[in-house]
Amino acid sequence: MMTKQERQSIISDIIEKYEIGTQEELTEKLHELGYEVSQATVSRDINELNLIKGEGSQKKSKYIKPAAANKDMPPRIIEHFRQITLSIDYANNLIIVKTLSGNGGAAGNAIDQMNIKEILGTVAGDDTLLIIARSTADAEKIVKTLRTI
Repeated sequence: MMTKQERQSIISDIIEKYEIGTQEELTEKLHELGYEVSQATVSRDINELNLIKGEGSQKKSKYIKPAAANKDMPPRIIEHFRQITLSIDYANNLIIVKTLSGNGGAAGNAIDQMNIKEILGTVAGDDTLLIIARSTADAEKIVKTLRTI
């Protein structure tokens, strides 16, 4: 029987090699490779690995590790970002993240720790975070990623 850590390592390898867009696809791929797991277990693993949906090249979306997860960002910071964020929108290369009052700085800190290369910088206010992206296309990509967090 494999350990949770081994299973999650295998899941990480699978999503790097294949475009997996659903829990069902991931469960099927694990079965294909000879690993017997339930969809409920896969669901828990997805949450614990902080996997998000990103843009695929062959499919509309696929599971990816956010920059935050790749940098070993504590899951509690990601969860805090989820809880304090009210909306995310953009115009050209400027992204506005609206947060609960007093949380603009916390959202900025979380974004900065993600080390997203398309971000030039962030400026935080009381309940608003301004993210400056390198281009409009980068802003669109960043917004998609942040909305899936």
